[in-house]
Amino acid sequence: MKHPKVGILHPGNMGISIAASAKNSGCQVYWASEGRSAQSHDRARRFGLHDAGTVADLCLVCSILISVCPPHAAEEVAEQVLAHGFSGLYLDANAISPDRVTRIGQKMEAASATFVDGGIIGGPAWEPGQTWLYLSGRRAAAAAACFAAGPLETAVIGEAVGKASALKMCYAAWTKGRTALLSAIVAAADTLDVWAELEQQWERDWPGFPEETVQRVRRVTAKAWRFAGEMEEISATLQAAGLPGEFHSGAAALYRRLARFKDAPATPALDEVIAALVKAGFDEREGDPA
Repeated sequence: MKHPKVGILHPGNMGISIAASAKNSGCQVYWASEGRSAQSHDRARRFGLHDAGTVADLCLVCSILISVCPPHAAEEVAEQVLAHGFSGLYLDANAISPDRVTRIGQKMEAASATFVDGGIIGGPAWEPGQTWLYLSGRRAAAAAACFAAGPLETAVIGEAVGKASALKMCYAAWTKGRTALLSAIVAAADTLDVWAELEQQWERDWPGFPEETVQRVRRVTAKAWRFAGEMEEISATLQAAGLPGEFHSGAAALYRRLARFKDAPATPALDEVIAALVKAGFDEREGDPA
């Protein structure tokens, strides 16, 4: 069986691991270097991705394209692909709401492309059994075949576009939403001078939980800039299901306050994280015309 040529849009930390699983499975994997960062060039070179040069050429060379980008860019990336007349299989593996992915899928199908909805649960896929790509759509099995050798795990969960994204949204609503909530609680407790007491009570009730929480709040700063958009997508998902979305809108606001730590040379100390969360809140209040 001839293996397909697969294009990755764009190989960030997650995308490059997806590309590696496709390579492991026998696919020829391409990317488009035009306009990409030095870090993207380095990742593509280290993992032996073929360079198509431009997105236009990527669309010509590859029969399958995989979009792995920050949530806010998902539609823009899809529109760029459509503008180049792509008519192969397009897998959107971004953390976006079912409504948004359905809208993208309808545009793709109208342009004679085949669309598959994907939701990634877990970190970059370097070990078997750790990262799952859930897939839905009529050609979901064809997309799954690109990763048959792993270590990325795949599961086809139906033909309805939006189902894979719905699962991703519900899962992340807890995992990433919980971290945002804990960040707010720790910052509030410190500001109100009850952090020591809260820490002590948490330790009584759940041994090890205070330290686990501190590390979680510190580590999330590296990804907060990307999680903000994901929280907005989760908010929209909940609202579309007839539920309040305000909690995750608030989580998005918290993550935006931590976006300043993107590309920080080291994980910030807890007091730095708290200062960023609280100062941003005061700054927003002072800037309110009311």
